[in-house]
Amino acid sequence: MRVALVNPAWTFEHSIYFGCRDPHLPLELGYARALLERAGHETLLVDGHLCETSNEHLATEVAAFAPHMTVVTTAPTYLFWRCAQPELRVPRDFLLALDGRGGRTVAVGPHGSTTPGAALRKLGCDVVVRGECEEVLVELATGTRPADVRHVAFLRDGEPVITGGPASARFVDAPPLAWPTEWLQRHRHHHHRFDRRPDAPGAEVEASRGCPYQCSFCAKMDYRDGYRRRDVGHVLAEIDRLVAQGVRYLYFIDEIFLPREELLLGLRERDVEFGVQTRIDLWKPAQLDLLGEAGCVSIEAGVESLSFEGRAALDKKCKLTTDELAERLIHARRSVPFVQANLIAAGDDDAATVRHWRERLQAAGVWANDPVPLYPYPASPDYRKRWGEPDDMAWERAHAHYLRSCGRLSDIQDERPLPLHELEGACQPF
Repeated sequence: MRVALVNPAWTFEHSIYFGCRDPHLPLELGYARALLERAGHETLLVDGHLCETSNEHLATEVAAFAPHMTVVTTAPTYLFWRCAQPELRVPRDFLLALDGRGGRTVAVGPHGSTTPGAALRKLGCDVVVRGECEEVLVELATGTRPADVRHVAFLRDGEPVITGGPASARFVDAPPLAWPTEWLQRHRHHHHRFDRRPDAPGAEVEASRGCPYQCSFCAKMDYRDGYRRRDVGHVLAEIDRLVAQGVRYLYFIDEIFLPREELLLGLRERDVEFGVQTRIDLWKPAQLDLLGEAGCVSIEAGVESLSFEGRAALDKKCKLTTDELAERLIHARRSVPFVQANLIAAGDDDAATVRHWRERLQAAGVWANDPVPLYPYPASPDYRKRWGEPDDMAWERAHAHYLRSCGRLSDIQDERPLPLHELEGACQPF
């Protein structure tokens, strides 16, 4: 079977999107391509965002390939599934341009994982995959009827048929990914790097997937949930290939990059620098020293609240005190050029306390952000505490709540977000 894999031409005007707006490698499509080709299928992988190609041009390229199945993502790479843009206007725009020329159309991403009926109706696609998509796509590519494939949804007589809960891929033996050198040369962005300007290509990699914690604000209940570690040999083989193609900076998209000596020692032997997102309370000082020796130049550490009660309310299960967290962050800064402590506006932290804590850290070279307001993503425990299980109006409900309750934007947003129905004007009504 011929399968087209599409990362559309993303745009985020007037969106609440909290993720980075620069292009990143579409890892979920990379894994899918590797598994599909291993199974004997022919693939076409296109990326409108990275290659600066319009959805109309992508649709023409896909149609010329004459695929039996076309897959489109509803969020820009696995890295941002937990903070995806609520609106589906971009994948819908691509599907409209494709206009029935791509065979069976399949959407993958957080929207169909959590609200499959709404995603099917808004996008007008044939199938949505629920959860991690790479292995499910291989099964769909065999020509099996969607009704006989687990972890998908489709419409029958206008009503969604759901064949099972979200998929969790094996992942631990995911093969080393390969990317066109031309793509990597275009990838000049170094995600979450602030110590110096990029002077060589960057890339994203994945050493683990999921997280063993269940923080109330984290949108991962329907995808990338259970914690798994990828074979170190495969990770390092992928990195060696990237380095041979000129890449000098990596960003690990892992939800929580945990201490793993074998991987850090392997990275220390390679000519590459990298960034991670993690919890600083899970690293001992000596492990942080090794992290810096291995080439880490950027740490994004989730602290969230400055009080024990605030962290407990968020289900952080953090065993360190606020002072101990500060000491651990400052220790990390001794060997890592950029260390950030993430704070969220949980409503429990006194403004003066936040200001003094931020000033203390900044004096030691650690950056702590102005607390950002929470968006109750439908795949988060916070959403379910407020409204119960997500229904077809979950994204609309979360979006309206955010716009109504937030008197100010976060410091990473430049323009006022629009209501969801305005952002999704081209999507099919339901």
